[in-house]
Amino acid sequence: MTRFIVVGAGIIGLATAARLAARGDEVTVLEKEADVAEHQTGRNSGVIHSGLYYPPGSLKATLGTAGARSMTEFAEEHGIAVETCGKLVVAVEEDEVARLALLAERGRANGVPVREISAAEAREYEPHVVCRAALHVESTGIVDYRGVCRALADQVRAGGGEILFGRAFRGARTEGDRVRAWVDVLDGGQREEIVADALVVCGGLHADRLARACGLEPEARIVPFRGEYFELAPQAAELVNGLIYPVPDPRFPFLGVHLTKMVGGGVHAGPNAVLALAREGYRWRDVSPADVADALTWPGLWRLGARNWVPGAREVARSMSRSLFASSLARLVPEIGRDDLTPSPAGVRAQALRRDGALVDDFLIQTAPRQVHVLNAPSPAATASLEIAKHIERELDAGVAA
Repeated sequence: MTRFIVVGAGIIGLATAARLAARGDEVTVLEKEADVAEHQTGRNSGVIHSGLYYPPGSLKATLGTAGARSMTEFAEEHGIAVETCGKLVVAVEEDEVARLALLAERGRANGVPVREISAAEAREYEPHVVCRAALHVESTGIVDYRGVCRALADQVRAGGGEILFGRAFRGARTEGDRVRAWVDVLDGGQREEIVADALVVCGGLHADRLARACGLEPEARIVPFRGEYFELAPQAAELVNGLIYPVPDPRFPFLGVHLTKMVGGGVHAGPNAVLALAREGYRWRDVSPADVADALTWPGLWRLGARNWVPGAREVARSMSRSLFASSLARLVPEIGRDDLTPSPAGVRAQALRRDGALVDDFLIQTAPRQVHVLNAPSPAATASLEIAKHIERELDAGVAA
């Protein structure tokens, strides 16, 4: 029996731990919070992405497309709320129509069932939408990702593994055929030492720091971007049947403010994307001087800002003005107004950024002897989590056998 330590009880950490426990390995999951899915996993819009947006051959494309199927099947098998509702990606301006066609080509290359439709056909799906043309993606769905995480946690325990909450992972070292890890018990204040055969770190917003604490030099720095959401008032929610997305800006890794039917009812609007002032900064007033300094001393952030200051300024303005936020939504559904928006909990995306200012656009998994570190897992990581876990399992087995 092989003993594994998995750091992080988000969806990737739990999916990995569940796979290892299911095959009879001894698994310990370490989580500093008091419950599963407290950060990125539990604060997203609940979309099962189809694989439409990603460069063919990338991990995002291969794992995301497969993940759309496996996540839906997992949810159905475990009685978790899920719905394959489809979505529209709409071109509002004439210059967006050509980009829409390119997006359709990319989707087909990834095996995504995508159909180019006219504005009139788009209104058959969404009667209140305004556009020049659209894509209909029938395989896009919505799911309760917290419910998925609870089911995965149950699988870990059913396989004999344990999940330890209130445990802050501080670092580790590989010593021959073992990994020695150090953990702070937050409730009692003492430090524990755990020895295992291998280590998986799914550190999310702190992934680069945890990698350094394990003796690795991460390929990129984590820069936090907050995504702010609103929920539509009931009368406005009736204007939206499913998911309505704009054509994404190719300069930005984000998909733009969109409308998302929620699996539990209602409609989410958002998110925008602004630099967060703390890695767990879910509000403007959440400020960590250390996190701000970490971001501002990274040359990549300044280079990214120099290339994207106009869209970046637009995102900040939209964050400060509910009217501007509503205007972005009204481009898609003109009947939505400022008074239809109620604030909803924000999320923070852990975006890996290279020194030259290039955003890491794919999943980034870095290995060391008997260690696997997930350094970049933005959307569609939740969708692809069961497939990412298989990928991590292969990396672990190769590292333990070496």
